[in-house]
Amino acid sequence: MMMPGPRAPEPLLLQMRGIRKAFPGVVALDEVDFDLRRGEVHVLAGENGAGKSTLMKILGGAFGRDGGQILIDGRPVEIGSPKNAKALGISVIYQEFNLIPHLSAAENIFLGKEPGHWPGLLDRHRMIHDAEQLLASLGVRFDPRTAVCDLGIAEQQMVEVAKSLSDRARILVMDEPTSALTESEIERLFDTIKRLTALGTGVVYISHRMPELSRIGDRVTVLRDGRRVATRDLARVSVAELVRLMVDREVAEQFPARTRQRGAELLRVEGLRCGARLRDVSFVLHEGEILGVAGLLGAGRTELARAVMGADPADGGRIFIKGREVRPRSPGDMVRRGVGFLPEDRKTQGLVLSESVQRNVGLPILKRLSRLGVVREPAERRLAQRWVDDLRIKTPGLTTRVAWLSGGTQQKIVLGKWLAAEAHILIVDEPTRGIDVASKADIYQLLDRLASRGTGILMISSEMPEILGLSDRILVMHRGQIHAQLDGRHATQEQVLHAALGLAS
Repeated sequence: MMMPGPRAPEPLLLQMRGIRKAFPGVVALDEVDFDLRRGEVHVLAGENGAGKSTLMKILGGAFGRDGGQILIDGRPVEIGSPKNAKALGISVIYQEFNLIPHLSAAENIFLGKEPGHWPGLLDRHRMIHDAEQLLASLGVRFDPRTAVCDLGIAEQQMVEVAKSLSDRARILVMDEPTSALTESEIERLFDTIKRLTALGTGVVYISHRMPELSRIGDRVTVLRDGRRVATRDLARVSVAELVRLMVDREVAEQFPARTRQRGAELLRVEGLRCGARLRDVSFVLHEGEILGVAGLLGAGRTELARAVMGADPADGGRIFIKGREVRPRSPGDMVRRGVGFLPEDRKTQGLVLSESVQRNVGLPILKRLSRLGVVREPAERRLAQRWVDDLRIKTPGLTTRVAWLSGGTQQKIVLGKWLAAEAHILIVDEPTRGIDVASKADIYQLLDRLASRGTGILMISSEMPEILGLSDRILVMHRGQIHAQLDGRHATQEQVLHAALGLAS
């Protein structure tokens, strides 16, 4: 009896051949080949700036290509706009969300394909019902009538996923889909991906979270400096080899040894309240300390950062900086008192994307860089160059627009502007969201160096290794309260998750 041979691979759904793209001063893609089979998850890996997002923006019609060819089902196609891409069955979930903030979640999910009783008449009841069903399939339960601007980053991520599911796409691109999700939300997303691929959908998956890739992916293509360096079966490549292909060097131990010495009190928060989102939150941050804040989606971590910074008004409580009580009415009040804030969404809240590297670095101290209301350009340039050199920021020049730079580079620029402002308290919310492994190691070393110099750092993170690997102490939040405080050097993942779920210790 003849034994069955190995299963033949599914036919190619997508082929991208010799794709080229250049921006001013940067060759983003240089003769890149990439393909996708029906029913597979093909991982696209590489450092920030390797060209992954640019390649997918060409596929999604957001960028035009300078050269090369795209084929779907073996037939050449032209993708001149996102509308063209959608008509070809391509849906892209970008790392930078493509949502309209003041529309509801349901309106965003069905934008351009709203259900109606007949042409011109919207069936709002059906739209809300269908949005609820899509969100429920992802394990998410919030009112789809909520405006997107009132949702957290993780909830917005799920709206983007639901929006793509509503398109019934044949080719689904997911750029850092889990960067703001908890472990349970990631599992539900993976279940959804498996259901889609079982129906023949091809998924392109971009992520810097190495442990995820072998769990969800079938093949991986690695880009480096705008070129394809390898395509491998994920089952046959180790994490160490994958990292080496990405960065062309060994990445040292990610987390620095904690040799910092805790100093005097810098920040004290007593009984901080903000509606139901924060309830009687108290903690102390010292010089030379990294104080981690952990918790599940909706636990109140970002709300805590915003209330301390004065971005959201508090209902009660007291805040002290170096023993003196302060009553922040705006983030500007806290900046003037030496507090820097790296927000969860660096694109809209941490940077002016249309401005240059030089201008972004100098923004918090423009008054000091100005004379008679005019910015002294040489002083601004010297300041920016100092921090570009010190932080090893990869940029073609100081005048390069921040929008053209990679996520890891943008994150370093946000940190650079607060270093330039000489902030002695730094609040960082998801400091390595969407950043590659090499850039993560750079950020970790930088945070450790800042703390060693006496800066007090309040670090909010959804990444458990980050919380455990960097924090001197860990505050675990649950339903707007601090449920537990743990010693960061001895805490375990089980202890943090136990507290995050609100369980008794």
